[in-house]
Amino acid sequence: METKPTSSVAAQPAAPALANGLRPEDIPCLDAIKTEDDRPVDNIYSALQQKLLTEPLYSSWAGPGEGRKFLAVSNVGLFYAAKKPPLVPDAMLSLDVELGNDPLEKENRSYFTWILGKPPEVVIEVISNVEGEEDTRKFRLYAQLGVLYYVIWDPGLHLGSDPLRIYSLSEKRYAPLQGRFLPVVGLGLTTWNGMFESWPTRWLRWCDATGAVIPTGAERAEEERRRAEDERQRAQEAEGRAAKLAARLRALGVDPDSVK
Repeated sequence: METKPTSSVAAQPAAPALANGLRPEDIPCLDAIKTEDDRPVDNIYSALQQKLLTEPLYSSWAGPGEGRKFLAVSNVGLFYAAKKPPLVPDAMLSLDVELGNDPLEKENRSYFTWILGKPPEVVIEVISNVEGEEDTRKFRLYAQLGVLYYVIWDPGLHLGSDPLRIYSLSEKRYAPLQGRFLPVVGLGLTTWNGMFESWPTRWLRWCDATGAVIPTGAERAEEERRRAEDERQRAQEAEGRAAKLAARLRALGVDPDSVK
């Protein structure tokens, strides 16, 4: 996705310093910040891929640990500094953060690092052309912001021959991650060929340490339906076998109810 413009921001009146160490005079005032510009996503595949990178985490992932919160969003502004335009990742995952209760409040409409106190752990960019600077300017900027894992998903091979590139941060620089498991997050990423929203193609999916994909809500419901159907069928088969055995015993002159 392209970086989206925003208007200048002014300093907020005196207020207590935040946990991230900002001085009161450096805390941006949200009144002058434009959190959305109503631009559509660039294509249907990107929109569906973004959904597949967020919905399963809320439907089926246990989370990063007991009692720990997380935020998974797509196509939302990542504001990291005053008077700087936001980045707009296709998807991002942040651990141990929690938005306020009112989604209409401006401070809850975008990802403000000075409010949430840190950058997200994971940023994913879905490549649909060569114009987004995902492997140049954004590559450097996400590292400077302290994003631990940067993922470039390029199913159309616009940027090279490798459709999936995962980078890990080390001393403000990215290096290719060995493997596809993100240990700090407790999740991995894997390519998956299958049907999603009536589209049979290749997708990027979250997975667990064994490589099993994190299911969508619909997939989990279907899995539970099949499990219940299998249990019902097994019960019916057991009843049928018991009925046949009882019939044989009666044919031999034995009351099956008297057999213990």
